[in-house]
Amino acid sequence: MNTAKSGSPSIEPASATQREPAQEIAKEGGDAAEADSASDSAAEPDDGEDEDEDEAKAADAHAAQRIRDRRLVRRLKAGDERAFQELVATYQDRVFGLVYRMLGNRQEAEDVAQEVFISIYRGIGNYRGEGKLYTWMYRIASNTCKNRIKYLKGRNFHRASDIDETPSAHLAGQDGGPVHSLQSQVPNPEAQIEGHRLESAIQRELNNLDPDHRLVIILRDVQGLTYQDIIGITGLAEGTLKSRLHRARMALKERLEGYLA
Repeated sequence: MNTAKSGSPSIEPASATQREPAQEIAKEGGDAAEADSASDSAAEPDDGEDEDEDEAKAADAHAAQRIRDRRLVRRLKAGDERAFQELVATYQDRVFGLVYRMLGNRQEAEDVAQEVFISIYRGIGNYRGEGKLYTWMYRIASNTCKNRIKYLKGRNFHRASDIDETPSAHLAGQDGGPVHSLQSQVPNPEAQIEGHRLESAIQRELNNLDPDHRLVIILRDVQGLTYQDIIGITGLAEGTLKSRLHRARMALKERLEGYLA
């Protein structure tokens, strides 16, 4: 993504980025693989130990990212343009993924993503470090999207469901939770076509949801953020958030019944 707006640093082009879908809505079928023979299973590692190790690694990664973010913020506030480029390189995929899903149109998403990063650059002095950097950035992105949706609605803008299913679309975010693909991992061309049809249908019906409902589904079911992170982004109380997410899921499920029949 590029920008030549006055007073703001340039943003290098982004790669095709995360177009993450709602795994909660379209779950893949299939049974889990059967266990190995009794002699082999006796040598298997303890699952609890593996989970503890994974959690420890994730906690270490998040802590390291928080340290990098604090250093990055200090450099940004000092006017270091290279720090801004690092910020874009680190977070552009996740920000673009949110914006793309909210707007459902590539060109609009590219324009809005540029606007978001310019707002971040100009507003970094207002970031006090109370929460995670990316939740503050997501708050800016979500508000910018809502404003653009209102603007486009007044102009009867047609959204195009042009979501791509490229390998780079599913790279996991460091802090943004797991990235899920709505398109099933399908074994043959016919099933791939059906998977893409469902993917397009979900994006199309997601676009028809109220923007507030759309946002919580994308944040929770698509980008896999925690409830606490979503609370930090939206400012909702936990009970309100869970209630809104439930209503949003039900509304999307109802809209998809014709496709899933």
